[in-house]
Amino acid sequence: MGPLPALWGGLLDEMWGYVRGAGVQAGRDVMVYLVDVPNVEVGVDLEGELVAPWGRIVACALPRGRAATTVAPGALSREGVAAAHAAVVEWCNTNGHARAGVRWEVYDHWRDDDPDLFETAVFRLLDS
Repeated sequence: MGPLPALWGGLLDEMWGYVRGAGVQAGRDVMVYLVDVPNVEVGVDLEGELVAPWGRIVACALPRGRAATTVAPGALSREGVAAAHAAVVEWCNTNGHARAGVRWEVYDHWRDDDPDLFETAVFRLLDS
C-alpha cells in the first residue's frame, strides 16, 4: 500500500491545525484518490470558506457528478474500506455503470465510547 497510511495522520494534523487557526468550521476527514495509483488529496469538509490558502493547503472540491456509494461500518480498517470499495465496483459492474476512475472516502467522527458506530463512506464517480 506504500507510504500513504503513515503520511495520512501528519497531513490531517497539518490541515486541522490550519483550519482551527483560521477559525473555519470543518466537519469530517476526506481523502480523494484522483486515479487508481495513489495521487490523493487529503483534507476536511468545510462548513465555511477557505479564505487564504497556505503552503500545501489549498481549497478544492469533491468531484461533481453521479457516484456509486456504500458505507464500511465499524472501526476504520484497511480490510473494511477495501471491502466497501470492492462492493461498489461489483455493483457498478453488475448494473452496467462505467466508473470514471476518481474515488473518495469520507470518514465519520471518531467515537471513543463506541468505535463500532464509526462509518467510512466510499464513493466512485461514474462516467456520465
